[in-house]
This record gives sequence, C-alpha cells and structure tokens, in this order.
Amino acid sequence: MMMDDFLIYGLGFLSQILFFARTIAQWFKSEHEGEVISPVIFWQLSLAASILMLIYGILRNDFAIVLGQFIVYIIYIRNLQLKNAWKKMHYISRFLIVILPLLCITWLLTGDSYNFNSIINNEDVSVLLMIWGSAGQLVFTFRFIYQWIYSENRKDSVLPLGFWIISTFGSLMIFIYSIFRLDPVLFMAHSLGLFIYIRNILLYYGKTGIFSVLNNNPAIKEKIQKISDRIK
Repeated sequence: MMMDDFLIYGLGFLSQILFFARTIAQWFKSEHEGEVISPVIFWQLSLAASILMLIYGILRNDFAIVLGQFIVYIIYIRNLQLKNAWKKMHYISRFLIVILPLLCITWLLTGDSYNFNSIINNEDVSVLLMIWGSAGQLVFTFRFIYQWIYSENRKDSVLPLGFWIISTFGSLMIFIYSIFRLDPVLFMAHSLGLFIYIRNILLYYGKTGIFSVLNNNPAIKEKIQKISDRIK
C-alpha cells in the first residue's frame, strides 16, 4: 500500500471515529435517560465527520459516499438550528461549515485527477456495485430526510423510531457494499454502528436501559451521571 493510500484511509478512519463518537454520545445519553435523546453534540460531530468523509469519498473516487454526504450536510445544520445551537457557535466555525462543502464542489468541477467524471466512471467499481452502493447510501441518507421532516413537524430536533429502522436497513446495504468494494472504513463503521441502531430501537419499545443494572453501584452511578451531564 502506498503512502497516499495510508493518508486516504487515515482520513476515512478519522471521519468514522467522529461518526462513531457522535453515536456513542447519543447512545450513552439515551441509555442513561431511558429514552432516545438527540443531543447537540451528535449534530456537531456529524458536521465535522461529514466533511472529512466527503473528502475521503472524493479521494476514493466513490460516487456513493460523495452522494450521501452532500445530501445530509444541510440537514445537520438544520438540526443545530432546531436545537437553538447554530447561532451559539463561533462565527468562524459557522463560516467554515458553510464554505467547506462549496470548496469540495469547486474541487470536483475543476480537478484533474479527482472530479465528477472520475467518481462516476471509476473502473474499480462496476455499474451494478455502484448502483447497489448508491442505493444503500440513499436509504441510509433518507433516515436524515425522514428525521428532518419529523423534527420540523415537532419544531424540535428528535430521533424518531423510523430513523433507527431506516438506519439499520441502510447500514446493512452499505456493509455488504463495503465487502465487495474492499473498503475497511465502511466495513468497520457499519459493523459497529448496527449495534447502536438496534439498541435505540429496543429503547423505543421500552427495553430497560443497560445502565439501570449498573446504577445499583453508587460509585458507578455517579460517574455515569457526570458523563451524561456533559453530553448536551
């Protein structure tokens, strides 16, 4: 593997670490509260991870990844607005969040090695595999469109049951895609994520939180409470 490949995969794994961190934060908070929670940090980490994943998708000439990240980016911002957290962010952070995807579009329009043509006509990805991967990304991405519409109706950022059901099906499709695509980043991300998606579904159906068992120990209960309080 060439050094460039290490850097590209490193970027992809970093994005997935951030995606996984958002999911862990959301899961931890939800387990503690005994219901599904939509914390602000979930959406903040989503934006940081998304821009890294978008760059990774461009460098991998992967149409499915690029398509998925472009669709959900604005939804992440909208959820921060619904949580009344967008304007509280530093103006430089907000500027970077808005300008970075526009720079990626400019890159795809003007780049030589990496552009719209290279990601659509990637010889390493067959037409059928690209269709399957893109379909998986669309299903996986639709969860956020569903979540956005649901949240707009509620006038609050929430993660409804349908979000987690769609997440599970979409993640399974991308997991299969990652095997044929030989993509370790997608493989690891979706093998780990499936547990969280299924766990949130169980919480919706009244399954007792995992932390309820640990709350019998005062010391552990106190530490869990402190961590949960830090997740806003």
